[in-house]
Amino acid sequence: MRLFILTSIVMVAFAANSVLNRLALADGEIGPSAFASIRIVAGALMLLALIFFRGGNKLSFSKPNVTAVLALCAYILGFSHAYISLDAGFGALLLFGAVQITMFIGAFIQRENLTLQKWIGAALAFSGLIYLLSPSNAGIDPLGAGLMTIAAIGWGIYSIIGRGAANPLKDTGMNFLYGVPIISLALFLFPDTTTITASGVLLAIISGAITSGLGYALWYAIIPQLQTSTAAVAQLTVPIIATAGGIVFLAEAIDSRFIIATTLVLCGVGISAYRRKPNTP
Repeated sequence: MRLFILTSIVMVAFAANSVLNRLALADGEIGPSAFASIRIVAGALMLLALIFFRGGNKLSFSKPNVTAVLALCAYILGFSHAYISLDAGFGALLLFGAVQITMFIGAFIQRENLTLQKWIGAALAFSGLIYLLSPSNAGIDPLGAGLMTIAAIGWGIYSIIGRGAANPLKDTGMNFLYGVPIISLALFLFPDTTTITASGVLLAIISGAITSGLGYALWYAIIPQLQTSTAAVAQLTVPIIATAGGIVFLAEAIDSRFIIATTLVLCGVGISAYRRKPNTP
């Protein structure tokens, strides 16, 4: 139950992160490069502060995990830049679909036992997501779709690496810290044309410090306790949670499509994650 609650908190953080990105970028409050830069700096500062206080007012650094840092940066940059050119429904479907595929490939490479039960659960959850987010009314931008795919692959790899995290808080903090110069370089190479507003900066800070920094640290703390395939399927609940957030906080209408899709996704996740208790004599 504790693992279920913590996983649910992380999924809510991921969904909130998507909403914050949408609010900031879709409304023109800030450009994608500036948003990504502020986001990773805010996350690094929050995590380094926690590392400092938990370490008895001492701050120690470790060597970077280059693959993890690059994967994190690929996700942050790809997601921010793709969000301004893709239809929201198709973008979410592409992101979480590609994340699931990436992590299932990782599970296969790790020789995880991918039972028929897991495949059925994953297919059911994914079908619910497709039903919720399709049909897409907007055209598909090839560049945006490519960037979102890169973001998804980056996040899938980053999550797989997290299964071996020895110190989740410090590992996440170092990933954010070493990612700052890479994201900052992208700001200079791909400057924004959008004017930065106070609201945009605030949304980026919240996204970086709370839903990204703290959310990702908690994800690294619990993902070693999840099978890779289970972690992949669990993330398919994020678009459902984000849609529910729109209903609660933005007074968006609830309809039969949302109810059916939610039922399919939750049933699929439940089937994929269910384990029978061993018989005891």
